[in-house]
Amino acid sequence: MPDHREFIRGIPKAELHLHIEGSLEPELMFALGKRNRVRLPYDSVEAVRQAYRFVDLQSFLDVYYNGARVLVTEQDFYDLTWAYLEKCREQNILHTEIFFDPQTHTDRGISFGTVVNGIHGALEDGGNHLGISSGLILCFLRHLSAEAAMATLDRALPFQDRIIAVGLDSSERGHPPEKFASVFDRARAEGFLTVAHAGEEGPPAYIWGALDCLQVSRIDHGIRCEEDDRLMKRLVQEQVPLTVCPLSNTALKVFGHMREHNLKRLMDAGVCTTVNSDDPAYFGGYLNENLYAITEAFELNQSEIAGLMKNAFNASFLDASKKRFFLNEVAEFENAAGAPEARQ
Repeated sequence: MPDHREFIRGIPKAELHLHIEGSLEPELMFALGKRNRVRLPYDSVEAVRQAYRFVDLQSFLDVYYNGARVLVTEQDFYDLTWAYLEKCREQNILHTEIFFDPQTHTDRGISFGTVVNGIHGALEDGGNHLGISSGLILCFLRHLSAEAAMATLDRALPFQDRIIAVGLDSSERGHPPEKFASVFDRARAEGFLTVAHAGEEGPPAYIWGALDCLQVSRIDHGIRCEEDDRLMKRLVQEQVPLTVCPLSNTALKVFGHMREHNLKRLMDAGVCTTVNSDDPAYFGGYLNENLYAITEAFELNQSEIAGLMKNAFNASFLDASKKRFFLNEVAEFENAAGAPEARQ
């Protein structure tokens, strides 16, 4: 099988499923903990990495929320976001739409403005100095109440010019999308776009709920759609994008091994799939590493890899002219590379 790593490194990319708090590398976690005098339950960077042996989503979230405690000041959120943007530059990610979880921070006394201003400042500088296009998506924590989500939406309204969409994340089991119907109705009325995590650990019914009740533009994860033939037909017919996170899915034991992942079956069925890194500091890799893993597991060719990138730009919240620009960049790169095995 040809080695496509050079092709993967070079192709222009978009990432649509990235939790900025999940990009907190252990080294930065310790540095911020020291800066803010936050005591961590780990005595070394290696001890943190040892904690990254998850058995399911909740075991990850326990570590994730604990690490987020080191984020206190606007500068902390700036530094966190800037570190991810530098990774984007290294991996040729030209556009990224990142999630943030304000409730993780406001519930421990950090102001909403501190969080969003720090992240937004880095995104602005990333555009000006690194040439990276970006958007910011506010996620409600689904294990908390709809009332708490509505209060968070209220806090977000003064910052609406900095937030392109709202989403739904955290513990999926037992928290169907319908729980947040009124919150999403109001968010749409206020002009926000909508996305939602669904069908990662939750059943296909949660994907239906996200589409019909929350009226989302795309589904984050969505991998359990395969269990419902009627849902699969709808996803293909309407070309609803799925933001799939392969290394995350294997790290959290949704699939035992990458070869067992259903991404390639979804691709072959005509579902609009995209590849993303989710919480890369915790799951063993950023976007390129996810692409390396699936390319090896499924023996993808260059045309299929390029197709995933085209899907990502098409599924983004960029305007039509910017989408055309980035899609042309992908096509030019693909043509220059030749994709020889795709023509055989």
